[in-house]
Amino acid sequence: MAGGLLALILPSVIVWASTTSRSSKELSKLPTNDVALVLGTTPKVGNRANNYFTYRIDAAEKLYKAGKVKYLLLSGANPSLYYNEPQKMKEALVSRGVPTEKIILDYAGLRTLDSVIRAKEIFGANNVTIVSQAFHNHRALYIANHIGLDANAYNAQDVSLQYSLRIKAREILARIRVMLDLYITNTQPKFLGEKQILPLDAPSSSLE
Repeated sequence: MAGGLLALILPSVIVWASTTSRSSKELSKLPTNDVALVLGTTPKVGNRANNYFTYRIDAAEKLYKAGKVKYLLLSGANPSLYYNEPQKMKEALVSRGVPTEKIILDYAGLRTLDSVIRAKEIFGANNVTIVSQAFHNHRALYIANHIGLDANAYNAQDVSLQYSLRIKAREILARIRVMLDLYITNTQPKFLGEKQILPLDAPSSSLE
């Protein structure tokens, strides 16, 4: 019983302890990086707004307008014409005044692991600021550390416990899975493909 409980909890402790120093909700504590990797989610849950989405967009806007990053890499799932996380994030950010040419879309961020690995391997990012809620950022940072991607994280506002308890519980299982992915199965993104190097020194050209 005790061994099973330890196996359940230990991955979460390791992920948190090894990444907490590189994660912050305060802009002043973040370095200036080339790219913000904004992790996707759906803008709505049923008929109501998804606060995870809203708060990540808030954080990405603040990060860009504070001059902490040059580009926003929006990574999420796009399984059909009717579900497109990166495009919805782009629309939200453009409506807030973020220039289109500073936004790059990654339509193949099917999982956090895919998004982080693709940021390095497909988009050529050398240093990133990951944007999501704190519990999610810790797992993304753990993946980044494992693959040698220089990363920090900006913690978006969290969602009230009323709406987040189930997702927080699922995060325990997600951290177990990330250990299996990285150390046992060496799981790779479902899609890689041709490189789309970020135009960090170019005047401006949106890559989509």
